Amino acid sequence: MTGLICESSPVGAIGADATDGAITRLIWGRAGTLTDGALFDRLSTEVAAYFAGMLTTFSVPLAPRATAFQSDFYGALCAIPYGETRTYGDLARLLGVSAQAIGQACGANPIAILIPCHRVLGANGLGGYSGEGGVEAKVALLRLEGAAGLLI
Repeated sequence: MTGLICESSPVGAIGADATDGAITRLIWGRAGTLTDGALFDRLSTEVAAYFAGMLTTFSVPLAPRATAFQSDFYGALCAIPYGETRTYGDLARLLGVSAQAIGQACGANPIAILIPCHRVLGANGLGGYSGEGGVEAKVALLRLEGAAGLLI
């Protein structure tokens, strides 16, 4: 396939959309609107390095459509260090909202992996994951980051 930023990964093939030089969405299983050029090359390189365990923080520009709350939430997600997790409740207390609001914001994250919603767990379990592959993909990403000990 062409136009994919990653043809195979622990969560499958990945494409991306971009607008005005920034990533707006990751897409599972097919290419998006970003199919070549400098941003495509940079994102492809960073995603490959992440899946190889050699990159812990993405530097590509991100521009998800977001409300003020979602922007604050995405910032809080990006502040969770590689290999660590937080609970929905932790983020709810930090942002002054309900845990349900955090869960809904996780589910609406258009740039999963780069904005690491997989690092958010329920108080007594994994919680959900809206990326392709659901909870199994979340587990694969947590294992990749060395956070799998939290799953036992």
